[in-house]
Amino acid sequence: MSKEKEACNEELKPTESWRVLKNVIVISIAFMLQFTAYSGAANLQSSINAEAGLGTASLAAVYAGLVFSNIFLPVAVIKWLGTKWTMSLSFLTYMPYIAAQFYPRFYTMIPAGLIVGFGGGPLWCAKCTYLSVVSEAYSKISNISAEALLVRFLGLFFMIFQMNQVWGNLISSLLLSSGDNSAAVTSVNASMIPILCGANFLPSSDAEEALPPQPPEKIQMLSGIYLACMAAASILIAVGVDSMKRYNSSRTGSGGGLSGFALLAVTLKLLVEPYQLLLVTINIFIGLQQAFFGADFTAAFVSCAVGTGSVGFVMMTYGLADAVGCVITGYLAKITGRLPLICAATLVDLALFATTLLWAPQAGSAHVLYIIAVLWGFCDSIWLVQINAYYGILFPGKEEAAFSNFRLWESVGYIIAYLISPYFRTSHKTYLMLTLMVVGVLCYFYVEFKERRRKMKVEKKEDLCYATGCDNVAFQNIE
Repeated sequence: MSKEKEACNEELKPTESWRVLKNVIVISIAFMLQFTAYSGAANLQSSINAEAGLGTASLAAVYAGLVFSNIFLPVAVIKWLGTKWTMSLSFLTYMPYIAAQFYPRFYTMIPAGLIVGFGGGPLWCAKCTYLSVVSEAYSKISNISAEALLVRFLGLFFMIFQMNQVWGNLISSLLLSSGDNSAAVTSVNASMIPILCGANFLPSSDAEEALPPQPPEKIQMLSGIYLACMAAASILIAVGVDSMKRYNSSRTGSGGGLSGFALLAVTLKLLVEPYQLLLVTINIFIGLQQAFFGADFTAAFVSCAVGTGSVGFVMMTYGLADAVGCVITGYLAKITGRLPLICAATLVDLALFATTLLWAPQAGSAHVLYIIAVLWGFCDSIWLVQINAYYGILFPGKEEAAFSNFRLWESVGYIIAYLISPYFRTSHKTYLMLTLMVVGVLCYFYVEFKERRRKMKVEKKEDLCYATGCDNVAFQNIE
């Protein structure tokens, strides 16, 4: 037996907890670096590549590729490469999209967007699977439940990860606001801003008038910085993260012992499980509301009213609020549980959607945009951490397929947002988000209700078996 296998089969020592934490932090920092570049570029697409809807079309291609990727690739790629190398190599698939910013055309950006999507499915699935497995390993040496640890690790991950919005947008803002940032205001009569911008904004007809192009040399400098960040992220995973074999010597996972179309069948089978079907709507909403804020809100409220150079600062505020919220809500969940947090996010989002429908932005109303960004970021942190963690809880042993499906339906939300972005007014998109949120939350509540009833039945049966004695077969047949 090799030394590696012997190490895998040994009981983990208490000091291993620090190594687990190190791996989680390194993965989080690498993702932050990667998405400092990608998110920084993606947030600007609706503003810097607004002509003919090129920017949002390329983002739609990203998530179209991600849908395909989430169905066909994650389980097979992770089995082939392992979670560590899947993450490291998947980072490289994002680089052509940034390189395409040097020459933004439909025939350069659409293929590059598809490549990002193909790499994104295995990337995110590998990250979630790694965190699930190390949560189980950490649980054995800490006497803390794997469920609580997964929520905690996801909270830590998203806290660090969401800082990408801070650094990526700080870089873009410093570059793009160094010249003329009043173009949107000066090109449109100030009295027309409340009419043109906000809920009435229609990108296909208003973008050319309200969103003037940025100097090419600034975009090229920005792209060069972003490419360096992506290369650094890939190297960091390669040299700084332990192989998952260290923690899962006895685990088979979704793809254990399978190959070819059998691996695909695992993911497809989970797509039609009742709980998964009930969570589809809330997944789509999560992607839709993120894409709306990054593309539509920034174009209709920020670029249109106060200038493209302010987009990065608003998104930076959003990312910082999201990062802090991931930690706060991760720990609050231990005290309050998921349901109160989901209810709070729902109520705040209702207020935010009402604001986008009723509030008319003014040239001097930048402070309101920052308040909206903070609240939106806190709500997004709840959706991300709690629903993501719930997938790991509902589908134990099927993490690769479960997290793959989470990203699949989240990607559908992004695709919907980017495809309709040029052709629908902001108000119409807001009504769509509102409808999906209400339906999604109701379905989520039903899943919680059904799952709690099932657990109560199991607990009663366990008590009965303990008191009277019963055979294991009968107990295992409990639904």
